Amino acid sequence: MGKLFGTDGVRGIVGKDMTPELALRLGRAIGAYFGRGARILLGRDVRSGGDILVRAVSAGLQSQGVKVYYAGLLPTPALQYGVKEEYDGGVMVTASHNPPEYNGIKVIGPEGVEIPREDEAVIEEYYFKGVGGGEWRSLTLAQSEAAHIIEMYIDAVVSQVDGETVRRAKLSAVVDCGNSVGSLTTPLILGRIGVRVYTVNCNLDPLFPGREPEPTPHNLDLASLAVKGMKADFGIGHDGDADRAIVIDDQGEAYWGDRMGAALTAFARDHWPGLPPRTYTGVSSSTVIEDYLKDKGIEVVWTPVGSVVISRMILRDGGAISGFEENGGYMHVPHQVVRDGGMTAALVAYMIAAAGEPLSRIMEAIPRYHQIKTKIPASKDQARCAVERVREHYSNLRQVDIDGVKVFGDGFWILVRPSGTEPVLRIMLEAETRDKAEKLLEEVKNVVSTCLRGAQE
Repeated sequence: MGKLFGTDGVRGIVGKDMTPELALRLGRAIGAYFGRGARILLGRDVRSGGDILVRAVSAGLQSQGVKVYYAGLLPTPALQYGVKEEYDGGVMVTASHNPPEYNGIKVIGPEGVEIPREDEAVIEEYYFKGVGGGEWRSLTLAQSEAAHIIEMYIDAVVSQVDGETVRRAKLSAVVDCGNSVGSLTTPLILGRIGVRVYTVNCNLDPLFPGREPEPTPHNLDLASLAVKGMKADFGIGHDGDADRAIVIDDQGEAYWGDRMGAALTAFARDHWPGLPPRTYTGVSSSTVIEDYLKDKGIEVVWTPVGSVVISRMILRDGGAISGFEENGGYMHVPHQVVRDGGMTAALVAYMIAAAGEPLSRIMEAIPRYHQIKTKIPASKDQARCAVERVREHYSNLRQVDIDGVKVFGDGFWILVRPSGTEPVLRIMLEAETRDKAEKLLEEVKNVVSTCLRGAQE
């Protein structure tokens, strides 16, 4: 049997891998998984082919007697919140941070979290073995509209923060929506709590003309300049479906999600008492956060990379203060146990207002190492080979191998892992100085070079 699901859903290039035929067949398999009569919320981001794929998925779901409610264009966390509150499950057509030519399909369980890996295997079995059509009497239901989901989601986010505290601070922010659906929610969320908002790339455009959909510090150069130019208090950069947010401080510095996640976790511990004193994060996060949070009595639980894994572990273990990823995905557990870019934006505003000092000063409390993240084109076999080479080369150092291999050295760490969403090898590392980090990167590239012959950087 083949494999469809990656780290977070099924993804592929539109018209090549991600076709209407695949979406229809996958929709039927998803419908068989949820069962006749299930109420399923369906939505999409702005990506090319999204309207075609949504229609195909809807037809497949309806063929199994599923009741489909269409929410239209919206962020993934908005759809997830709607599922948690009102529906039996959901399907989101998005490829999140992937390049513009990609689209994809995520399946959401009744608690608003992406379904577990074992349930993905059930859908894959239905997909490859095929499922029969529903009994004709069950195929008479039309798709219904669910236009209220965005407003319900915005209300829920706003209710989580002390709006009066934020209003008194008279903050301003730059929001880079990445030409996608974050423009439908985050400016409104911040406006509702009294933040003056300046927008960048907030016109919807499936070609993503403003920047690449992945909100890396490099891709957010324009937003960083806008924060400094407008003398704003902070900035936010979203990915294609706005479940991630990279935060920019008042000096124009963009922070990876692990450092910002640590700051928000410490803030949430003080403002949402009674939560289990722990947070969950992937092995790709910096080890610096563990040193910072353990001094505050917060346990850091390391997980394999992937927001689905983090969400499911939090649910399994009975809750947490938060979960977060280095890529900008932050989960505010009192709101919902999924990464949520709009919620992150509201929390940052609340944290700055409550502290009464600039974000750049707040972040000074977290130790700083120099970090490098890169990716190299690689097949799955090449990536697996590279991981083994790194494991062998650094066999004398402490390692964690729950996802790829993470090596801990004196004043540095290295993580090498296959991507779950792209045909690439991801290399992440951190060291006390830029020079040491750059030398480590060259060393790792040399170690894996024999595995990656023929791959182009």
